[in-house]
Amino acid sequence: MSIYLTAIVKSKPEAKEELSKILLNMVVQSRKEKACIQYDLHEDTSLDLFIFHEEWADQAGLDLHNQQEYLLNFVAKSSELTTEIVIHQTNKIA
Repeated sequence: MSIYLTAIVKSKPEAKEELSKILLNMVVQSRKEKACIQYDLHEDTSLDLFIFHEEWADQAGLDLHNQQEYLLNFVAKSSELTTEIVIHQTNKIA
């Protein structure tokens, strides 16, 4: 059963360009993962927000994703680049 995530990343204004490059690399790397069904990145330019829409094949695949070096590097650097990160795990109902 698929796992759906929406991740909302609020950029510090001065870090938006650097954050954008890191997030775009995450898209490229994540889409290479076997369990990745969807990994799309959207931007709300008026609010300095980045929004991921993700679909993963299963929990094991998501767990493996969360252990990838590129993701761990983002997490380690996130306090310098972001003011808030909110992740919603949802069930698709329609």
